[in-house]
Amino acid sequence: MPETKTLTVVDVGSTKVLALVGELDDSEIGFTVIGVGRAPSQGVRRGQVVNLAQATSAIREALIGAQISSGVRQTEAILSINGASVSSRNVNGTAPISRGYQGVTQQDVNRALESAQAVNLPSDRDILHVIPRRFRVDDQDGVRNPLGMLGFRLEVEAHLITISEVVEQNLIKCASDAGVAVSELVFAPLAAAEAVLTPAEREMGVVAVDIGGGVSGITIFIEGEAWYTSVIEVGGIHFTNDLAQVFSLPFETAERLKIDFGHANPNEVPVEQICDLAGFGDEPRVRVRRRDVAEVLNARAEELFELIINEIARSGYDGLLPAGLVLTGGAALLPGLRECARRITERPVRVAYPQGLHGLVDALQTPAASSAVGLLRWGTRELARRPARKRYPGEHFSLREWLRKLLP
Repeated sequence: MPETKTLTVVDVGSTKVLALVGELDDSEIGFTVIGVGRAPSQGVRRGQVVNLAQATSAIREALIGAQISSGVRQTEAILSINGASVSSRNVNGTAPISRGYQGVTQQDVNRALESAQAVNLPSDRDILHVIPRRFRVDDQDGVRNPLGMLGFRLEVEAHLITISEVVEQNLIKCASDAGVAVSELVFAPLAAAEAVLTPAEREMGVVAVDIGGGVSGITIFIEGEAWYTSVIEVGGIHFTNDLAQVFSLPFETAERLKIDFGHANPNEVPVEQICDLAGFGDEPRVRVRRRDVAEVLNARAEELFELIINEIARSGYDGLLPAGLVLTGGAALLPGLRECARRITERPVRVAYPQGLHGLVDALQTPAASSAVGLLRWGTRELARRPARKRYPGEHFSLREWLRKLLP
């Protein structure tokens, strides 16, 4: 019997670490989820590692859960990466078509993309993604797929995403210390978009907004490809911090208040409803009006979408986005957020969940799982294009070694 192929991915967020194992198959999405592992995120703030030991422990815990539920020994994984150190720009590259009478080959495309990467970058930055937007073959512009086309000169417009090398290497070290080699790093909002956008949205023009715990990632898709990416340093944690500050609550109590009673539209909340909450230590319990809670959350939501409007304007593509905004990520579940987004941005808005999954998916049918599911989609597509490869060093491990490191 042919050997079953599996793929392991780890979404490293500011509030949780989610590891998935997918078994590759012939289904429409290309995989069945056979392993799920989750751990509270530690040592990660605003998408970046700030404590190596804590982040390593969280990644290891999530991987152990995925291995136990799947029965698959993981030696390498695709990881998400995020944070304000990510930046992007659009670049151009050219290459001669080596055998013009035979048409453009994949080697010609690769050389054009390599040419596009020959840009002046600071020594402390690394290229994360090079995404071709469109091609030009001689005088023919707007080419989506140049393979096989006849000509002598190939040009490419590409979207280049870069990241701080230190931020990148810290995450790679955490994964290595947790026992896996990193086969690829993927910008988390790009992964989330893989899981939730429809082909029609990507083609027409859409803004994918991944509202995570520490940051919100924005990706603008036009003509099927990413044309602009950005990170806003506002996420679900900031909504919770606002509640904790305004009402003098412990962070955990404020988070529970947001989840159980939060709403981003004060007009949808009964005036008379009161929330009775535990305070700090032996302090008296705190009583707050639910509408006051909604006022605080609405102010932060309005700020977030104003920042998104600014990013859309900065991209220069604000007139090319008829599909509006697609919200995903855990914080997108806040009631009233969609209506707030519509009001502030004056565009169509929907909240998106991963769709079409098979296997162990009960815990994945939520916007909070979009990045992890998107990593599986990304990896499945890349494996179909080329053999798996390790971009980064790592160590092999056993479950016994994992448990010895994790348990006291």
